[in-house]
Amino acid sequence: MTALTRLTLTDFRNYASLSLPLDGRHVCLYGANGAGKTNLLEAVSQLGPGRGLRSATLQDMTRKDAPAGWAVSARLATDQRIGVGLETSPSTKRTVRIDGAPATASDLAELVRIVWLTPAMDGVFRGSTSDRRRFFDRQVMAHMPTHGAAAARYEKAMRERNALLERGHVDPAWADAIEARMAEAGAEMAINRAHVLEALQAAINARPEGYFPKADLALEGRSEAAAGAGDDFKSIFEALADTFRTTRRRDMAAGRTIDGPHRSDLSVIHRPTGAPAKDASTGQQKALLIGLILASAAALRAEGDGPSPLLLLDEAAAHLDADRRAALFDELTALGGQAWLTGTEAFLFEAFGDRAQTIRIEDGHAASDA
Repeated sequence: MTALTRLTLTDFRNYASLSLPLDGRHVCLYGANGAGKTNLLEAVSQLGPGRGLRSATLQDMTRKDAPAGWAVSARLATDQRIGVGLETSPSTKRTVRIDGAPATASDLAELVRIVWLTPAMDGVFRGSTSDRRRFFDRQVMAHMPTHGAAAARYEKAMRERNALLERGHVDPAWADAIEARMAEAGAEMAINRAHVLEALQAAINARPEGYFPKADLALEGRSEAAAGAGDDFKSIFEALADTFRTTRRRDMAAGRTIDGPHRSDLSVIHRPTGAPAKDASTGQQKALLIGLILASAAALRAEGDGPSPLLLLDEAAAHLDADRRAALFDELTALGGQAWLTGTEAFLFEAFGDRAQTIRIEDGHAASDA
């Protein structure tokens, strides 16, 4: 089971220094708004791949007036020590360490997988296509950490292609080379997305009926549809390369790349009503979103070849009635792993009983209640 048994922060957000002992149970953080609860969740999210739950820059996470960078370290239940941080000398960069030795983000991903839900994600179903795509790609990265690198390669090559298109004259050989890199990364992204969609849907179907409704998922994108139908990497790569090549004139007029995995969308249907999630009520959308996150964590656990997930749920309990809170806590307990939750009041977590450690947060300080 993946669980943190100590979390240590130095100059991170509003924490000058913090060493938080943990006992492996779920962690419930409570305190006034602005006390630093979400900052702690963000610190934990830095232990996984990507930019964390706020997508902040490295410099933005440094405590105001701190002399240098920041550091976040943790001890796992396996007794391994992991840490990430921002070094500012001789150059500004993110560092990763495992048991005191330099490591990579990929090494870290073998030890820690993280899934989170924040209030900023509440509008994902009614939001833009890019909002849903980012939400889904975050789930893909939790399952397949290399997905982020593939997406970064795709975006870099697409920026280069768009720069060529904006010139109004494209050298075919140069464009072929750039588009080959786009097609290679795009095919990898599509296969990753299709694989995780299948795993996530299976986990949704296996979840118990209850307070958090099930969803029917689909990816709207030609490459993802091909991957879902069983097409191999070579076929998807060739189809993408052909699309980029044959749409150059149209894309030149638009000044940007119109087709590709960067335009794919996640379709979510609220199964109890059969309606698109965007048309569901605010309460239904919140419950549906929680169900998706629980299913994502369950899918991670079902894979069996990686660590149990850490779940970070920011202010999730505050929007649920007592019965739904109790149901959520029961599902988190059944999942295994360790969940971190935040709320303004301790009573929100009473249904956890002795299954969780309750910690009061006040102005960058922490004190354990139980």
